[in-house]
Amino acid sequence: MRRLIAFVLAALMVAACFAGCGAKGGSDLKAVQDKGTLVVGITDYAPMDYKDENGEWIGFDAEFAGLFAEELGVDVEFFVLSDWGKKFYELETRNIDVIWNGMTITDEVELNTNCSDPYVINAQVVVMKADVVGNYADAESMSGLTIAVESGSAGEEAAKAISDATIVPLQDQPAALMEVAAGTSDACVIDITMANAMTGEGTSYADLAAGISLTEEFYGVGFRKDSDLTAKFNEFMAGLMEDGTLDALAQKYGLTLVK
Repeated sequence: MRRLIAFVLAALMVAACFAGCGAKGGSDLKAVQDKGTLVVGITDYAPMDYKDENGEWIGFDAEFAGLFAEELGVDVEFFVLSDWGKKFYELETRNIDVIWNGMTITDEVELNTNCSDPYVINAQVVVMKADVVGNYADAESMSGLTIAVESGSAGEEAAKAISDATIVPLQDQPAALMEVAAGTSDACVIDITMANAMTGEGTSYADLAAGISLTEEFYGVGFRKDSDLTAKFNEFMAGLMEDGTLDALAQKYGLTLVK
């Protein structure tokens, strides 16, 4: 009798486990629509996600996410990722529904997310003080420099091409720019989209300039593994590409779409 009871209890535990796993692995689309919000993981990153003078989130990705949320019939909610290196953890633990922040499609991203089709062309570029950037023609010429990067970013990976460099991982790309502006680092490696928006005449960092490109890459949107939101988004994005909506948005923020 004891063996029978033990067997029944064990069977019930296994059944409960499978039931729990099934609930967790259900439809992300339904879950988002049931709760009425699409929670988007971002950082402060112009021109993709940044705040206007009223404290509202704007930018290419912020507006794009708002359009997708509208398509789903829900509100969009922006969740600031304090540590970009933990973005996959925030996604897996369901603190966010999607990573949508000018995220470069890398092997790591494809391993940890169900990544969307690519939508924007990007590159990792070296930013230095404008009066010295012309002294460096390639990665080899920058050997031994101190390079600021965003921790866990494509820029951090690209900076490894610079031999004997001291790589300084920081919270985000704006922090990397500040390091160079303050003279604490010789250079930083950031996305060209941010470099174009934040450096040069008439910008926040008029004394900084973009130099050589270390990589060419593409941005994608990261959903959870096996999420049904990915196919829904890809279909939605294809429609915006076709009707010109995404072209207009790209022109507004000075970006180049993947065709």
